[in-house]
Amino acid sequence: MIAALRHKRFAAIGLLALSGLLLWLMAHLVTARPGILFWIGVLVLWALVWIGNDALSGIRTSSPLTTRLRNLAVPAIFGLTLLLLWQLAVKGFGIPLVLLPAPSDIWSKLITSLPTLAADFVQTFLRAVLPGWALGSLAGFLVAVLCDAWGFLRRGLLPLGNLFAALPIVGVAPIMVMWFGFDWHSKVAVVVVMTFFPMLVNTVAGLQAAGHLERDLMRSYGASWFDTLVKLRLPAAMPFIFNALKINSTLALIGAIVAEFFGTPIVGMGFRISTEVGRLGLDMVWAEIAVAAIAGSAFYGIIALIERVVTFWHPSYRSRKDP
Repeated sequence: MIAALRHKRFAAIGLLALSGLLLWLMAHLVTARPGILFWIGVLVLWALVWIGNDALSGIRTSSPLTTRLRNLAVPAIFGLTLLLLWQLAVKGFGIPLVLLPAPSDIWSKLITSLPTLAADFVQTFLRAVLPGWALGSLAGFLVAVLCDAWGFLRRGLLPLGNLFAALPIVGVAPIMVMWFGFDWHSKVAVVVVMTFFPMLVNTVAGLQAAGHLERDLMRSYGASWFDTLVKLRLPAAMPFIFNALKINSTLALIGAIVAEFFGTPIVGMGFRISTEVGRLGLDMVWAEIAVAAIAGSAFYGIIALIERVVTFWHPSYRSRKDP
C-alpha cells in the first residue's frame, strides 16, 4: 500500500514536470487572440501543475535537507506558475504595455537597465533603508528599556506612540525633506520615524512577557534590576523584538521609496518610479518594483534566519522539529 502510494506521488511529480514544461512553451509561443482551445489547454495544464505540486508537498522526506528543498520547491513552483499565467494573459489578450507589461518585458528591461537599477538600489536601500532601519530600531529599543525602568515614561510615551504610528507618511515625508534636504538624509529621517514606534511598543510588551514567578526567583537570588533585565527579561522579549525588526524591514523600504516622491537627487527607486510613470515607461516601473521586492524579501529572510538562531529555544521552533 505504501509502495503504491509512493508510485502515485512520483507519477504526479512527473506529470507536474511535463505539464509545467508544456505551459512554459505555450507562454513563449502564444500569439495575440488565440482560440478557445488554447485557453482550455492552458487551464488543463494549470490544473495538472496544481495537482502535481500538491503531491510534491505531501511527500514525506527522510532528511532535513530534502525537507528543506521540498519546502522551497513548492512555493517556487507556485510562483513560477503564476508568472506563466501572467505572461499568457498579457500576450494572449493583447494587453498594452502601458497597462500591464508581461514578465518577459519586465525581465528584458531589468537586464538592459542593470546600471540604473544598481544606482537606484544603492541610493534607496543602502543609503536610506538600512541606516534608517538600524537607527530607528535601536532608538526604539533603548527608549523601551528606559520606559521599563521608569513607569511614567511608559505611561506617557505609549499613547504618543499610537498617535505617531497613525501619522500618514505622505504628511511626514515633505516635512523631513524640508528639514534635512533632498539627499538621502531626509529619507533616513522618514525611516527612523516609521520604525521607532513599532520597536518601542513591541519591546515594552516583550519586557513584560517574563512571568512573576521567574521574577520572584531572580529576586530571591539577590539579582539586581540590570541582572534580571539581561538574564531573564531580554531573552523573553526576543520574539517581540524580532517581530518588530521584521515589521520595520518592510516599513523602512516603503517609507524610503515614498519619501523619494517628495524630493530627491536624480537617482533612487522612488524617483525612478515617479519619473517613469510620467513617461509611461511601465516596464521600468515594474523592474524597480521587482528589485524592491527581491531586496525586501531577502532582508526579511535574513532577519528571520537570525531570529531562528537567537530564539531556538522558543516553542514555535521546537514544535517544528517534532515528527
